[in-house]
Amino acid sequence: MNEELKVHGVGTPDKLKLTVAVLLVIGGIAGFYVLVDQPTWLRWLAVLAGVLLAAAVLAASQYGRDFRQFVLDARVELRKIVWPTRRETGLTTLAVFLFVAVAGVFFWLVDLVLAWATQKLTGQS
Repeated sequence: MNEELKVHGVGTPDKLKLTVAVLLVIGGIAGFYVLVDQPTWLRWLAVLAGVLLAAAVLAASQYGRDFRQFVLDARVELRKIVWPTRRETGLTTLAVFLFVAVAGVFFWLVDLVLAWATQKLTGQS
């Protein structure tokens, strides 16, 4: 494996950026309610502006850089996946359906036997 462990502290400027980002989101939501007399699209625009500004502030922090690196690493890992062929997918699906059918019949038979045994033990007919 080619993984590296990154251990670094998040400094005060990054915590401040995180706080500002949270406040911007809260401000956008508050703007939705403050603009109650305005058209709905304008109220939602306030929310969107708050979220976009918060994303921009967050992207400039260490949290944002770490998230971007995570996305890039995830894309690299996604390219390593070997997807099954159409035939393999079909055969696997068929095996699952057959197993479900066999299990359904099995449990149906078990239910019949238990119902019959319960009737005999309780004296019901």
